[in-house]
Amino acid sequence: MEHLDHLEHLDKDLVDELAQVARETVRDELREQGRKRRRAAMLYGASGAVALYAGAAVALAVGLAWAILLPAWAAALVTAVILGGVAYALREAGRPKRPHAPHRVIGGTAPEASPSGTGLPYPPIPAEPPNVPGMPGADPESPHHRG
Repeated sequence: MEHLDHLEHLDKDLVDELAQVARETVRDELREQGRKRRRAAMLYGASGAVALYAGAAVALAVGLAWAILLPAWAAALVTAVILGGVAYALREAGRPKRPHAPHRVIGGTAPEASPSGTGLPYPPIPAEPPNVPGMPGADPESPHHRG
């Protein structure tokens, strides 16, 4: 049996070495992917900054065009309203479309099922408030009040 003990030590060393090589390989791969993603993020950021300046130049051109017909303050106001309308339209286009939840009816009951078909959207509302011991209007003959 003693002649197999040194082989066990070799197996352990081999496993440790393979684990180290695998860790280094994964680390290098993640580092490379990180570099590529950072570069892409920087390019997207730079693109956004340049687009912002381009949009400002277009807004200035629109304002100057309106200034031919209107006073400068009115041209700036018209340009601001146009840009506000475009911003609102873009925000509405980017909103997720989902059905509205049905409204509760005070004293009524909940609808039979939610629009998604997963069950009730909220628990039904009881017709009367619960009877809580110790609260004004509680029944003194309830089982909790008997001594």
